[in-house]
Amino acid sequence: MGFPWNRRGLWVWAVCAGAVLAPLPASAVVEAETVSPAGSYLAGRFAQQHDDWGAAAAYMGRALAADPGDLGLLRRTYVLALSEGRLGEALVLARRLQGTDGDPQLSSLLLLADAVKGGRLDEAGTLAAALPAQGLGKYVSPLARAWLAVAQGKTDAALQALAPLEKEAGFAALYHLHSGLILDLAGRRDLAEARYTAVTATQAPLRVVQVVGSFYERTGRPEKARALYEAFLDSSDSLMIEPALRALESGTPAPRPVANAVDGLAEALFDLGSALHHEGAEETALLFGRVALHLQPGMSLARLMVADVLDGRERPGAALADYQALAADPALGWMARLRAADALARMERTDEAIAQLQTLTAERPDRVEAVIRLADLHRSKKNWQEAADTYTRALDRIGEPEQRHWALYYARALAWDGLKRWPETEADLKKAMALQPDEPYLLNYLGYSWIDRGVNLDEAKAMVARAVELRPKDGYIMDSLGWALYRLGDYEGAVAKLEKAVELKPVDSTINDHLGDAYWRVGRRIEARFQWQRALRTAEDDPSKQAIAEKLDRGLPERKAAEVKAETPTDKPLKDKTP
Repeated sequence: MGFPWNRRGLWVWAVCAGAVLAPLPASAVVEAETVSPAGSYLAGRFAQQHDDWGAAAAYMGRALAADPGDLGLLRRTYVLALSEGRLGEALVLARRLQGTDGDPQLSSLLLLADAVKGGRLDEAGTLAAALPAQGLGKYVSPLARAWLAVAQGKTDAALQALAPLEKEAGFAALYHLHSGLILDLAGRRDLAEARYTAVTATQAPLRVVQVVGSFYERTGRPEKARALYEAFLDSSDSLMIEPALRALESGTPAPRPVANAVDGLAEALFDLGSALHHEGAEETALLFGRVALHLQPGMSLARLMVADVLDGRERPGAALADYQALAADPALGWMARLRAADALARMERTDEAIAQLQTLTAERPDRVEAVIRLADLHRSKKNWQEAADTYTRALDRIGEPEQRHWALYYARALAWDGLKRWPETEADLKKAMALQPDEPYLLNYLGYSWIDRGVNLDEAKAMVARAVELRPKDGYIMDSLGWALYRLGDYEGAVAKLEKAVELKPVDSTINDHLGDAYWRVGRRIEARFQWQRALRTAEDDPSKQAIAEKLDRGLPERKAAEVKAETPTDKPLKDKTP
């Protein structure tokens, strides 16, 4: 769930990518039985554009059944089937794609992986020879050929096949890791250690630490394994490495992370998919993850990556199954259960999400993540008191706050604001600013709060002016500066800033309302009423609508500049005015 901002607070191998808009209703697939082939195709395109790849795969499958010779439709249906993890269907479609024009590279890779898994090495060799050497194939081909050579018992040929990766910018680490794995599997320990040393020369990710730590343990050097684990512990989440440390202390033999060529090829595809995922190529990362899991269904990191991609594409229901499958994983289980709770919350299964977060909170009193997520969830549901109390529990667990904890005070301020407890809101905003004094959203929120209450106006103006310097294209922050000028009686200056705010954020009731007020004060009455009408159309609550309607009816009362500071603050919770 993370920390959601409210309104004022806060290379790629493309594969049939669609815009993230909204999921199709689950009933849509059932209704497809009555749709014509052309209708199925259009419905499939629509579903894919709306990021519902499950429905898209079902529709495209029906369209393909009616027109099996359409290669474009065949390619699209293959990609969708693989993305959904429908491996049996994807394999059939991949075989049909072999030798056709525009054959997707991943159809050959899936068939190659399936052949290696099934021990059909001659077939795998033919497929490997046909892998392209350009594009993504420049990275896929060396890894696939290397692990095929391992399956054939040819260690030197495997290392030779892998060699081109060493010269590719950004891929030296992948070369060292996989050459180390191949040498380790062949029993060439001294050479393997040299490769492993190279890949751990800089801060290494979890998987590399697991692989190299296992090597040190299996070769009788537990002290080197412990040093590696503890270095990771200092830089990353302790939960992910705790199982390895516990096993080391208890003398439990370390498992070999890659026991054969099938495991090695799965590792290679996961590593490539993970790199793509970090670069934002989520669709392609998902496809690599699916093939990796076809080879090694128990590969936890690949399953977590698949779940994260699905979750990131607004498919929490699909992600939930994979998160739940990882619940018992020693290294990833805690993280997976937290993310499962997030998915439940996004699916509006709020009671289940709360129950899971409460369980996680009780299980680990030394950790704060579940408590923060629980507080965020209460706040998102406007359970203000529960949110404030839970943020307090999180802060109690933290003890002495660090700079990064400013967001917790900020979040609790939002909860206090929902309860209309301004003293507590102001106190927490000040605590947050003490930790992060130049944070634009904090400057804006506290500054706007004072402006809206007609207090500390000069200081508030300076704060929001600084926020504008830091975030000049944020319409909400620009609105705060304009409103500060308005409160100070500089109506012409307010108009200039508020016009800019509306330019940056055209459809916002508060900003339109403010500009209408400023226009009225400078005598631009027709434009004022136009802005109030826009504000009325988008106002979210009845009190705001009533106040705007009254201005449309009677305009603003005449006031002298000297009376501006005495204006009554709005009673509208500031959470409604923050990004």
